[in-house]
Amino acid sequence: MEVGKLTVTLRTNAGHKGLARKLRAEGKVPGVCYGASVDGRIEPLPITITVKELRGALDPVRKQNTVIDLTIEGGASKRSLHALVKEYQVHPLRREITHVDLLAIDPNKEVTADVPLEFIGKPAGAINGGQVRIVLRKLEVRAKPSDIPIKLTVDVSPLEIGDVIHVSAIVLPTGVASITGRDLAVVTCSAPEEEAVAVTEVAAVEGAPAAPAAGATAAPAAGGKAPAAGAKDAKAPAAAGKAAAGAKPPAKK
Repeated sequence: MEVGKLTVTLRTNAGHKGLARKLRAEGKVPGVCYGASVDGRIEPLPITITVKELRGALDPVRKQNTVIDLTIEGGASKRSLHALVKEYQVHPLRREITHVDLLAIDPNKEVTADVPLEFIGKPAGAINGGQVRIVLRKLEVRAKPSDIPIKLTVDVSPLEIGDVIHVSAIVLPTGVASITGRDLAVVTCSAPEEEAVAVTEVAAVEGAPAAPAAGATAAPAAGGKAPAAGAKDAKAPAAAGKAAAGAKPPAKK
């Protein structure tokens, strides 16, 4: 295996039931190659990829941004393309690669790629107790394949409490443009008191009992028994009933 070189096989039985399971048993996975080349657009091609060879073809530093010299076998004739690993799917339990998308590219035309961000330095605000929060860990950029940077460095040393570093502050190499919005925050430094107040307010909203309405009667204590239906706890009505029973009828005229 050689870094930057990969040979795959054209898959003629695409959609066959049980194919993926059979391929996994052989250390392979299904995939698809699409995009464009120096000769024009590439229609989606179903392919079979050996996982070990794919990993060996990726530069350990550039990883998915490695430009691969791709050879496709199994058709009427071999095809040679340049490609990037666009996306790969991983099984949620076994953590194995289950499918790979290869993006065919024209080395002379710009492509989009995700570039990781590296944060260096210790924020000045953190020394004073500020809370540092990383919002973005990668940047989507547009560049020719050979100009895609391995990483982009962000110096957080000047970050004081209340400061924010935006995408627009990241220095990009020549020939590289950011697709990620320039006004988006990359890293922030906030005062610890602000976070404590926010937590207290959330707890008050979610856990505090509601205040009783004006004029409402207080609820009985926990474990107390409610008065039984018909209980003689209203003395005024009872007294009125007795008075009515003992009253003399009016004299006849």
